[in-house]
Amino acid sequence: MIARPSPAPPAGPAPPAGSATDVGILRGELGAAGFTVDGVGELLGEVAGAALHREQRVPALRLARAAGSPAATLVRLFMLGDDVTTAELTAALPTTGPAGAAALGLVARAGAGDDDAVRAGVDLRPYAAVDAAGAAHWWVASDLGEVETGTGLRADHVLGIGGASTTLAQLTVRDPRPRVLDLGTGCGVQALHAARHSEHVVATDISSRALGFAAFNAALAGARLDLRRGSLLEPVAGETFDLVVSNPPFVITPTAAYDAGLPLMEYRDGGRGGDLLVRELITAVGAHLAPGGVAQLLGNWEHHRGEDWRDRVLGWLAASGLDGWVVQREVQDPAEYAELWLRDGGLRPEVDRAGYEAAYAAWLGDFEARGVEAVGFGYVLLRRPGSAGAPWHRVEEVTGPVRQPLGRHVLDVLEARDWLAALGVPDGARDVAGLAGHRFAVAPDVTEERFLTPGAADPEVIRLRQGGGLGRVVRPGTLVAGAVGACDGELTVGQIVGGLAALLDLRADDVAAEVLPAVRDLLLDGFLRLAP
Repeated sequence: MIARPSPAPPAGPAPPAGSATDVGILRGELGAAGFTVDGVGELLGEVAGAALHREQRVPALRLARAAGSPAATLVRLFMLGDDVTTAELTAALPTTGPAGAAALGLVARAGAGDDDAVRAGVDLRPYAAVDAAGAAHWWVASDLGEVETGTGLRADHVLGIGGASTTLAQLTVRDPRPRVLDLGTGCGVQALHAARHSEHVVATDISSRALGFAAFNAALAGARLDLRRGSLLEPVAGETFDLVVSNPPFVITPTAAYDAGLPLMEYRDGGRGGDLLVRELITAVGAHLAPGGVAQLLGNWEHHRGEDWRDRVLGWLAASGLDGWVVQREVQDPAEYAELWLRDGGLRPEVDRAGYEAAYAAWLGDFEARGVEAVGFGYVLLRRPGSAGAPWHRVEEVTGPVRQPLGRHVLDVLEARDWLAALGVPDGARDVAGLAGHRFAVAPDVTEERFLTPGAADPEVIRLRQGGGLGRVVRPGTLVAGAVGACDGELTVGQIVGGLAALLDLRADDVAAEVLPAVRDLLLDGFLRLAP
């Protein structure tokens, strides 16, 4: 959540808070109750779990009410919005108890009797993920969602952990980084991931409520965060970081849609026209990156009529002065984009048809007037070069499945680029002879596919397929495929080229001219690795 032009909405309920001792007791009791990702998964099973993922709570509610276990009580209360009794919550959290949970700001009580109802004031659920640093397990509090309340979200809603949050967490590099900035932290999930491999984590947000949730979640995880309130990079003026992460409020929402009744949601609407917020971050974050520092964020960018979207984004990268790598993962047409965020904003045609259609029309009209034919979504990586030289830029589209976590792959790509630049054969260099004296090995996730016409001796198509990383598939020629097959870490590329030339009765220079540039590209994409 960053800045917006309209006045701040009325504050919602205060975020949970409590002493380190009380929060530590709660942490222990949540685990002891079996209120973990595995415990919830075992309780709900595949069918009810999948239904809940689709925001349908009935299958999960039936199972949890029937189970009656401490974990089931906590699932009902904090994940499904179901009232439980004082006696049930006492059994689930015997030391904290209903009174302690109320003092922490987690629940509201109808009374102190065993049969009196207790209602959740927040969404609280277990979280588990695997990133490039390994497994992470926490409990994360956020505002109650529509599944629990049955009503639309407040404008100052503090979002929990969604698919975008986990995508960014798994995409982020996780080597030791002394200083990390989580820009627009929300409930604090990116900051919690960073705290595992950083000495100092600064987390900022425009919303004091979001910072309150982040503080509680940090206490519940036993992490230390430096929390600061402010817009964009204002709270860190003059400071630099080794890693900046951000899942910013990048949604492209026209002003006319708000006029038609769509609420301005703090967690998603950045108060900039079009895709200006993402452009602003890309061009401004470099001033806050230490040499070699990396920024990773998610974003949207518009596809304008008569303009290649790549040229638009490349212009942003050029203005940043940084190394830049942008991967477009999804494209939506204007109608799809409007429908997605209308529903996210709580406007439903079955509830308010006139308001829904007015906001829908406003979205389409804005896109049409500005020549926007589609909106892309994807990953952005920026890096301040650690040495002199022109920044490198790569803008591409990868829409196939990827294998998370990608953080290790991203770091491998950066290290390969640094190695190639030091060798004098960076991406785009014509003279790649410097590679000939080095040994490479095929990455363990790479497989080769050969397609032959029945009865033929030689394949018509050869493919190298990457099982990890971005799941790339390349179609090398016969010479390159032969060279890759010989990359076992024992022979140099020059020796492999010489062997192929002798075997096929070709000039070694001609073989090298085809093989060496391909080896560089395959190293950059993770198909090959430098042999130890």
